[in-house]
Amino acid sequence: MTRTRKPGISRRSTLALMGAGAVTFATPWVARAQAKTIKVGMPTILSGRVAQLGTSSRNGVMLEVEKVNAAGGLAGRQIEMVIRDSKGQPQEAARVARELVNTDGCELLIDAEASSGAFAVHEVARDLGVLCIHTNSETSSLTADPKQHIPNAFRTARQGVHDSIVGGSYAAAIAKAKGLKKWATCSPDYAYGRDTTGEYVTYLKRFAPDVEIISESWPKLFQPDYTEVVTKILQAKPQALYSCLWGGDLTSYIDQANIYALFTQMEVFAVNMADYTALTVVKNLPKGIHSGNRYIKTYPATAENAAWGDAYKAKYGEYPTNWSWENATAIMLLAEASKKANSADGKKLAEALRGLKIKSPFGADGTVTMRAEDQTLIGYAIGWGTTIPQEPYVPEVKPGDWKTILELEAEWKKSKGYT
Repeated sequence: MTRTRKPGISRRSTLALMGAGAVTFATPWVARAQAKTIKVGMPTILSGRVAQLGTSSRNGVMLEVEKVNAAGGLAGRQIEMVIRDSKGQPQEAARVARELVNTDGCELLIDAEASSGAFAVHEVARDLGVLCIHTNSETSSLTADPKQHIPNAFRTARQGVHDSIVGGSYAAAIAKAKGLKKWATCSPDYAYGRDTTGEYVTYLKRFAPDVEIISESWPKLFQPDYTEVVTKILQAKPQALYSCLWGGDLTSYIDQANIYALFTQMEVFAVNMADYTALTVVKNLPKGIHSGNRYIKTYPATAENAAWGDAYKAKYGEYPTNWSWENATAIMLLAEASKKANSADGKKLAEALRGLKIKSPFGADGTVTMRAEDQTLIGYAIGWGTTIPQEPYVPEVKPGDWKTILELEAEWKKSKGYT
């Protein structure tokens, strides 16, 4: 019996069409997959004495995320922030960071922890290989030490050694002019406090060799009572005091030290004073504390910086902090990196971030750069001045010179065996 082929579509043609149909149906699915939201995890401190670190970090991020999403997101993908409270505990910061990636499906991490938690989150990033941007930790070794380096971790926070070079030079000039030879220090007892104080003293002595440290105090992080610390400093009778206490610790220390009139008995250099989270919280802000700029809307003295500070205040009812601009910068950099890479993939973003220079309201010259060699931020506005108890709080800021900063930083790295 002869089988006759009916006119119509052959089996081969049918398969071909089925294949074509599969491509046709898959194309919208692929487009949808590419356009899905990108989750960005953010461990930070949202409770306890330094909850302002987390809230102002979150606010800085969200202010910029809204702008990026309105402009189309990261390579067409809307950013969805997933923010968790670490309670200021390093082990909790690590647990939360891991959970954000493994359970919540976050593809990127913004580590808005203090240095105490940042090193723990850094190890999670090392283990999981996820792109991580450290936005608050200023401990220099986090990015300067080659042993800490991983290709997927960056820092948009200022760095302790940069502040110490500028602050040490500034203080040395005052020490020489006023004969301030006997100094005391009072800084928190963990990596940031120890490292930054050591770096500051190094540059203070470099520019003013006659300076002598006659007393050191190391209060615990989040310590509630500073009576013993204040008493120890007063008994030592220094002519000047340096401190890198910050946030709630700094404001509590000042309020308690005011009872003993400590600030009338010596020159005080507190690197973290010139930040609205301290300036507006202290009950009786002493006049004449020397401070590095953290965030103030008048420095850098540009329309862009003032506008950013005002926009933040209009949205959140208070001025931004140092943590706000550092976290905002992370989003700004991610947005530009995604344009450069035409992707939101973590590895491609990391490649685009290295050496990336962007316009910034926080830049000394209107730009900041993610330095390729150690993946840390440079070029941000940095300077020191003297506080007054009301706006503008630091009327005159002596700017640091980035050429000098980079030269001395290179020497410092070499002395530490980092290069």
